[in-house]
Amino acid sequence: MIGLISATAAGATARDRLAAAWPGRVRVYEGPVREAVERAFAECDALVCFLATGATVRLLAPLLADKASDPGVVCVDEAGRFAVSLLGGHGGGANALAAEVAEVLGCTPVVTTATDAVGVPGLDTLGLPVEGAVAAVSRAVLDGSPVALRADGVWPLPAFPSNVTAAGEGPAALHLTDRLLELGPDEAVLRPKSLVVGVGASKGAPVDEVLGLVEDAVRDAGLSLLSVAELATVDAKSEEPGIVEAASRLGVPLTAYSAEELSRIEVPNPSDAPLDAVGTPSVAEAAALAGGGELLVPKRKSSPEGRAAMATCAVVRRAPRGRLAVVGLGPGARDLLTPRAKDELRRASVLVGLDQYVDQIRDLLRPGTTVLESGLGAEEERARTAVARAREGHAVALIGSGDAGVYAMASPALAEAADDIEVVGVPGVTAALAAAAILGAPLGHDHVSISLSDLHTPWEVIERRVRAAAEADIVVTFYNPRSRGRDWQLPKALGILAEHRAPHTPVGVVRNASRPDESSRLTTLGALDPATVDMMTVVTVGNTATREIAGRMVTPRGYRWQAATAEGAE
Repeated sequence: MIGLISATAAGATARDRLAAAWPGRVRVYEGPVREAVERAFAECDALVCFLATGATVRLLAPLLADKASDPGVVCVDEAGRFAVSLLGGHGGGANALAAEVAEVLGCTPVVTTATDAVGVPGLDTLGLPVEGAVAAVSRAVLDGSPVALRADGVWPLPAFPSNVTAAGEGPAALHLTDRLLELGPDEAVLRPKSLVVGVGASKGAPVDEVLGLVEDAVRDAGLSLLSVAELATVDAKSEEPGIVEAASRLGVPLTAYSAEELSRIEVPNPSDAPLDAVGTPSVAEAAALAGGGELLVPKRKSSPEGRAAMATCAVVRRAPRGRLAVVGLGPGARDLLTPRAKDELRRASVLVGLDQYVDQIRDLLRPGTTVLESGLGAEEERARTAVARAREGHAVALIGSGDAGVYAMASPALAEAADDIEVVGVPGVTAALAAAAILGAPLGHDHVSISLSDLHTPWEVIERRVRAAAEADIVVTFYNPRSRGRDWQLPKALGILAEHRAPHTPVGVVRNASRPDESSRLTTLGALDPATVDMMTVVTVGNTATREIAGRMVTPRGYRWQAATAEGAE
């Protein structure tokens, strides 16, 4: 919950705009400002104060306890010009909240956190638990001092600047490991979520016995509890209170597998007892190994005083799983690049793409990002490269223009990828949509996109699809309509459409949609000269209902609307 506090009429107006935009997410605190701030600070995850920063600082000062637990605070000035991340920029989420507030109120977000200001990932923003001298290591990273990166494996993290390397020498070090370490005064450790603890328990096993066993097993193996990703068990035990509560206290999910699944997993210590009780010769070891990995701690029993053990556990380390984001960049204009696409570009440590697309977004990449770029015609090689880097454990962004799933990189990449990596698709604005917005509303009814390039698809197949669209009276957008080596396909396709549509059918021609040299024109099926079209052009041919209205291309949503308009005109 986000608490909203204001002291003036202008502040209340801005406050109410935010409250209206975020129903159910915010709570307005009325009354004396000091009391309102105190109540909101105690009750909310974050605060937005429509107050001067100085006044807010004085009100907050006596309330501050710890950066790990204090809520994030954003200040908005009286004129509504700035949303200032004042407290808890990373841990409290104030930096992100300032950006959200600014988007709603139309003001400028102000973030002064050093790592954000220079584009370096903050150690406390990577989604992993972090311990040790975080401030000292962050300062060394920012100062450009050598920082040794000592990682047990490759994990899908954002890029670090060039002074953070495995060969780094100096007092500062950043570890990436699930092992317990003695850290020096200039060392920090990131804890990857690499450990799975399989758990079995008798009915009524106390949570303290289950949790104590898990904690002892992990620590005795020289491992960190912060690296436990999940507890796992058989489905018959998925609601056992002691196991459920142990997972809750550890702050991790509980994953359950069927006895049939677990019975197929080879384990070093099978037993008749669980076989008789739940139908599998192993619960702890099999559940831990169900997702693959290396068995670090074989089955271990609890050891309560004065009675038999009621819990067992086993610990497995799973290999790092790389991440591939297939990112659509949109048609070219920066303001049509989605916020999610920007986030994925900054999350990547490796970027793969066509050289001219890389140039469009190079300034958005974090310092230290590995860029693998190539020229036209190397699509399959780029897809293989991106998947291979993800399999190594990296966070990879594979970019394409428009939407990456439309005549772009998603298809070849996903044809290469298996379930050993995480794959994320990031949609983008397609050339067809960008062109349609320029032309008017040509896609208001059923429509289809067809590529006229026969490099990957035989012309016979393309022709059959064009003919089907013509016969079905569907609006058609042609991609790759004409090149120097392919100059006959567009006239052929237009001729097929002309068999079913009148010469006056509107046709929109847009070149380089949304880019600085954008051009567009509205013509007709009978008047279009194919020689004026090239590979940078999108051609949209209307259906029998499409009309030119006030210089715009419009396809009605339904023919009843068109009929009613025609009747009204008579």
